[in-house]
Amino acid sequence: MDMPKTYDEIVRKTVPEPDSSFRPSPEQVKQAYEGFRALDADEQALHDRVVAAIGGRGEITVEIDHDRVVLRGRVRDAADLRRIPEIVRRLDGVNAVDDQLVIG
Repeated sequence: MDMPKTYDEIVRKTVPEPDSSFRPSPEQVKQAYEGFRALDADEQALHDRVVAAIGGRGEITVEIDHDRVVLRGRVRDAADLRRIPEIVRRLDGVNAVDDQLVIG
């Protein structure tokens, strides 16, 4: 028996009358895997300050939980690996930095 390989094949084999008008966006899929939590105004402002402070120094995801900042992603070199968390720690409103950055 041939196993379905794509989303559409799986739907055709498992759903009697699939409504093909709805497909999750890539952003919705990402949020489903990572989990989504809306930021309040203060958290959003802190998020924007952190993103501006680190600029384009790698592929970094910034998560905010009140005054705690989580940094995930890849940076170019060891200097950025040390520098970026230190830049974030110095920002107003940051109480803790969870550094999960890697070189790559």
